[in-house]
Amino acid sequence: MPVYRLGRELVFPDPELSDPSGLLAVGGDLRPERLLLAYSLGIFPWYAEGQPILWHSPDPRAVLLPGDLHVSRSLARTLRRGTYEVRLDTAFEAVIDACARSPRPGGPGTWITPAMREAYVRLHRLGFAHSAEAWSADGRLAGGIYGVALGAVFFGESMFTRGRDGSKVALATLVRQLERWGFALVDCQVRSAHLERLGAVSWPRQRFLAALERGLRAGALRGRGPWRLDAGADARCGKRAAAGGRRAAPGEGRRTP
Repeated sequence: MPVYRLGRELVFPDPELSDPSGLLAVGGDLRPERLLLAYSLGIFPWYAEGQPILWHSPDPRAVLLPGDLHVSRSLARTLRRGTYEVRLDTAFEAVIDACARSPRPGGPGTWITPAMREAYVRLHRLGFAHSAEAWSADGRLAGGIYGVALGAVFFGESMFTRGRDGSKVALATLVRQLERWGFALVDCQVRSAHLERLGAVSWPRQRFLAALERGLRAGALRGRGPWRLDAGADARCGKRAAAGGRRAAPGEGRRTP
C-alpha cells in the first residue's frame, strides 16, 4: 500500500488509505492550518527526531467517551484527599516540556521534537491546544496532559506524571469538565493498557471518523481563550467512579513511535 508524500498544498489523502500500521502520509509541515485540517480528518503527526513528518490514522482507534471514564477506588481516594489542585491552561509549555522529558517505554528519546513543541505552543496561543495540570501543595507540577480541541472532540496528545496519580488526576478532572461542557469524545489515538483501565475502548476507524464528523458539526463548544474549570468541577462524579475496584495503572506513558 503506498504512503503518500505531502507538499505545500493543504490536502491529505483519505484516512482509509493508511497502511496496516496506520501510516498515511509523509512530509508536509506543521503549520496551524495543516494541523487543524489533519485533526478534522482524524489524522495526527507522530514521528521521532531525525525522521520526516509522519501522519497517521490508525485502525482501530482508541477513544474515551467522557461518561465512561473509570475512576478506580485508589484514584477516587486521591481525589477526595485533594492531594492536587487541577488547573487548566496555566502552564501549557511546562506540560509539553515535561511530556517530552518523560521516559519512553522501550527506549530513550521522545517523539515531541522541537518542531512539534513549537507547533503545539503555536496552537495553544491560537486557542486550539489546551493543558490540564495537577499541582502539589508546595506548588510543584505533579502531572498533566495536553491536547487539541475542535468542536465537541478533544484530541489527547500526551501526558506525564511526577507524583503518584498526578496525570490521572489531571486527566480525570479534564474529562469530567469536558463532559460538563458537552464534549462527546476524547481521542486517545492508540490503545494502551493504562488508558483502557481509565475507560478507553478501541473503535474501528470508520466508526471513529463518523463520530468525529458529528462532533465537528456541533461547532466550537468553548471560546478561543484560556480554559478554566467550572466552580465545583469534580472528577469523582462519573457513573463508573470506583466501580469494580480495578487496580490503578502502573505506567503513565503515552505514544511511542
